[in-house]
Amino acid sequence: MPEESDVPKITPDGEFIPNEGIRDSTLSQTITRSADMEVHHHPEVEKKSPKGYLLEGLMIFLAVTMGYFAENIRENYTEHERAEVYASSMLKDLEADTAQLRSYRDYFDYTSKKADTLMLLLAENDPKNIASGKLYWYGLFGGAHRYFVPNDATLQQMKSSGTLRYFDKTVANNVAKYDRFCRMMQTNEEMVRDIYTEIRKSRALIFDFRYNDMANNIYQLNRISFDQNRIDSFSRSNPPLLSYDRTLFNEYVELVRSRFMHRNVELADSLIIQSRELISELRLKYNVTGE
Repeated sequence: MPEESDVPKITPDGEFIPNEGIRDSTLSQTITRSADMEVHHHPEVEKKSPKGYLLEGLMIFLAVTMGYFAENIRENYTEHERAEVYASSMLKDLEADTAQLRSYRDYFDYTSKKADTLMLLLAENDPKNIASGKLYWYGLFGGAHRYFVPNDATLQQMKSSGTLRYFDKTVANNVAKYDRFCRMMQTNEEMVRDIYTEIRKSRALIFDFRYNDMANNIYQLNRISFDQNRIDSFSRSNPPLLSYDRTLFNEYVELVRSRFMHRNVELADSLIIQSRELISELRLKYNVTGE
């Protein structure tokens, strides 16, 4: 028979109370299991040799380097694509500029020669001895007036955004050179702007605006369909002048001479040459075509 100490007890309320022997046994088993669980077996780590560390470092270096080159190649490809877009846009601007420059150059080449003829006539003759039609015709061109406005939207955008670096160095240098020529031409036009105003005032003291307008109409008609007979017929006529005062003529001629209209022709020629060179480079290096 089991001893009394081994028999579990039950309280009057029905609660089960294990005897001391059972409690001790359970506690002993719990402690044993806990001790077994706390035992860890660490795997042995193989130590690397210096050669192994060197190889691992080399692999990391190669991975980083290859990543750098891949990113660099990607950026270069992206920049080249953007450069082609800018090149195409700039090409259209340059072609429009070139057409405008040709007209500008031809205009000032023509008007400067007519102004030179006026100076020659007055240098050799008294105004009273010259057919007034000739004075009206050649005197008209002292007031020749035209501005060159470059189509530089693409260039200004690239300058402000720093994207000129997308272009090949040679192309970028020629873009800068073209921009410099444009600014030189604009500076020249600003310098003579006040002189142009004074020329119009001086001309109004000598020439009647009605006959000035007739001479201008002949010029405009000849731009559409040239007819030398129109010019000759008007030049032989004798419309009245407001004054034959040599001092007034001298003042007018001096103002016309100070405009240096030949300078406009020279600047336009330089800009046309630079524009053609830049157009050729853009087409060659970025495979773009114009209209």
